[in-house]
Amino acid sequence: MVGWLGFLFALGCVALAQQWHGGSLLTLIDGPAFVIVMGGTLGAVVLQTPVKGLARAARQLRLLFTNQAYDLEAQAVRFEVWLQRSRQYGFLSLETLSEEESDPFTRKGLAMLVDGVEQEQMKAMLEEEIFLEQERNEHTARVFESMGGYSPTVGIIGAVLGLIQAMKSLEHPDQLGAGIAVAFVATIYGVGFANLLYLPIANRLRALHYHHLLFQEMTLEGLMSIARGDNLGQLRLHMQMYLKGE
Repeated sequence: MVGWLGFLFALGCVALAQQWHGGSLLTLIDGPAFVIVMGGTLGAVVLQTPVKGLARAARQLRLLFTNQAYDLEAQAVRFEVWLQRSRQYGFLSLETLSEEESDPFTRKGLAMLVDGVEQEQMKAMLEEEIFLEQERNEHTARVFESMGGYSPTVGIIGAVLGLIQAMKSLEHPDQLGAGIAVAFVATIYGVGFANLLYLPIANRLRALHYHHLLFQEMTLEGLMSIARGDNLGQLRLHMQMYLKGE
């Protein structure tokens, strides 16, 4: 939720600047311009993006409103406990933990240890899952990045359409200035939505995905450490590398 404070701050600065120059905030509100920019941007993105990609992008928006934190330090402590338990009682002692684990990636890895999957096979399967998930996440970020690319151009289209309508008022000079001002509201919407909303959302999602990637890679390293039968000191060295990158 802290990220949205930045968005509200940016909007507040725009509103302050508008009033500072003696303008009215109502001049920045224009229904047709909003429909052109928003509808044109969404239409272009729907045209280029498969339905599943759009659905995934819509679902991932919830990450911006929820605090789905991946605590790397807590995960490192859990692996220390699991390592000692497996060295003392064997991999089968992790079966209950795998069934109760809430994180799907960690649960799958623990289940592989319990089932006696070969180290190389387990590593290859989990690495492939990390790679594919990151690819899907990057496609999601690109949806909003594309919206940030289309929005300013659609805003220019809206401005040109507004100017066409304003030119029809040439015989009424007193209305021409107001018509031109309204026409450029579409440009403001296009540039504003792109730089204050769409592109920040894309980069925010990438930051969240990077943190999740660190969590998964650290989890994989911890699982492999247990599979190799490393001692506690070796495990801690591996965990520290990921904690430094958090």
